[in-house]
This record gives sequence, structure tokens and C-alpha cells, in this order.
Amino acid sequence: MTIARQPVTGRGVGLPRVLWIPAALGFALICLPVLGLILRANWARMPALLLSDSALDALRLSLETAAISTALCIVLGGPLAAVLARGNLPGLPILRSIVLLPLVLPPVVGGLALLFLLGRSGLIGQALDLWFGITVPFTTAAVILSQTFVSLPFLVGSLEGALRTAGGRYEAVAATLGAGPGYAFRHVTVPLVLPGLVSGSVLAFARCLGEFGAIAVVSGNVSGQTQTVTLLVQEAFGNFDEVTAYTAASALALIAVLTLLAISALRPKEETR
Repeated sequence: MTIARQPVTGRGVGLPRVLWIPAALGFALICLPVLGLILRANWARMPALLLSDSALDALRLSLETAAISTALCIVLGGPLAAVLARGNLPGLPILRSIVLLPLVLPPVVGGLALLFLLGRSGLIGQALDLWFGITVPFTTAAVILSQTFVSLPFLVGSLEGALRTAGGRYEAVAATLGAGPGYAFRHVTVPLVLPGLVSGSVLAFARCLGEFGAIAVVSGNVSGQTQTVTLLVQEAFGNFDEVTAYTAASALALIAVLTLLAISALRPKEETR
């Protein structure tokens, strides 16, 4: 029995209709709370609230620490992603699981872990205090370390995926032409994965701006020194200043939306490579 073959069209097979209902519910679960937050914010008072001394200090600190933390993520996470994607170390799956641990670890637990490590009685903090007189907790450095801890897996995951997608064939061709590992990595690998690196960096930056739990545990809430925008929102809400809380939270949500738009703008470049 011969079965007539249907012509293949560019559209492909459509989605089953039964998927649209849970998909719509899932989208509503994500979209409606953000929409409610935006509607609750007092947009008329937003310029005055965001230009207040406390808000400007929190915003400045958030942007500065997020930029430094993102740079640390690139410096540390770039080589780490390369090792995870191209390395042949034994126990690599276990190493990858440990690197991605902050993604599933509650932020408060991560903050406690950093506090136990960097506190005056911690593994590293005790030595820093005794030998150099350096105290990390409840300082701006604690904010940067907390942000780096929670955002590093985002950059590593994005960059490792880009490295695996690119493969190693171009580096192999460069090696046949006499290029060493360092030269091939700088001039072949890095340009190939640059969109993934940029999108991962933007995602890490946004994660730094939105971090709350780890920062609250390790750095406290000192205005002008450790109070980020997220801590400002929590403080305003705790003081029943809902206008300030919702307005500042809406500003963070707007930054998150712009971040996602920036990442989406980079995806077509990755797909056409």
C-alpha cells in the first residue's frame, strides 16, 4: 500500500489546540502581577521619588556595584565556561552542578554561606581580619561579592551554551594553519561566542540589580553604603510607604523589561551565525 506524501511547507506542523489554554494561563501568571505593579505605581510622583537623596544613593550604589560585579562575572565566568564546555577534567558534571548551585539555592541561604565564609570567624574572613584588618561583611565589597555569587551562573550558563553551539571545528582549522591555543581562543573562539557573552553579561547585570536576599544578610541596609534599590523597596514597604515601594519596584521592573529586550535583540545574531 502506497501512502501519498504530503508536500512539505515552510510553516511546519501546527501546535495542538490543547496547549494554548495552559500557555495562556502561564503567560497570565507572569504578566498580570507585573501589570498590577505598574498600575499601582504613582508615575506622576516617580521623578520626585527617584530624585530624592535616598533613592539616588541607592540607584547609584546599585548601578556601580552591578557594573563591578558583572565585570567580575566576565573575568571569572568566561574562563570557567570555557573549561566546562571544552575541558576534559574528571568529574566535570559535578563541577558544573556546583557552579549552577546559586541558581537553585535560596538567596538568603547563599547570603548566610557568604557570611560564614567572610565573617570575622569565617574561613577567609578571620584571616583577613587578623592579618590585614579587613572586614568584608556590611561593606560595599560585601554587596559586590553577593551580587557576583548569585549572577555568575547566569553568565557561565549562557556562555557555555554558546561555546557548545559553536563547536570546535573552527579552532581545529586554525590549529592546522599553525595557530596556538591562545591565539585561536582570542581570534576565533571569542568572536564566535561574543553574542552569547554579551547576552549573558546583560542578564548577569540585571540579576545583580535585582538581588535582595544575599545582600540583606551579608551587607545589611546602610544608606549610601550598602542600601541598594531592592533594599530601599523593602525598607519603604516595611515603613508602610507603599507609594515609594511600588514606584521603585516599577522602576526595577522597567529595567528588567529593557534587559530582556536587549537580550532578545542579540538572539537573531546568534541564530544566523
